[in-house]
Amino acid sequence: MKAFEVTGTIDEKGQLLLDRPLTLDTPGPVRIIVLLPELTDEAEDDPDDTPVEEVKASLRRALQQAKAGQTRPISELWERIDAE
Repeated sequence: MKAFEVTGTIDEKGQLLLDRPLTLDTPGPVRIIVLLPELTDEAEDDPDDTPVEEVKASLRRALQQAKAGQTRPISELWERIDAE
């Protein structure tokens, strides 16, 4: 079997609606595995999911620092990464 990953939505009738059509060589039967997001508390969110507004604010600060000449040599940044 081949695997294709696509996204979609389950409607109120329980029907699966794909976000885009599958482009397959031949029509035929398929097996479907449905992965649903788990309902979790906000405290359990992925720590890598930084809110968009926080990312934008950080980028604004970085741009202002760069415009003001408040930059560091890349070699210094590498040293800090290697130390971790």
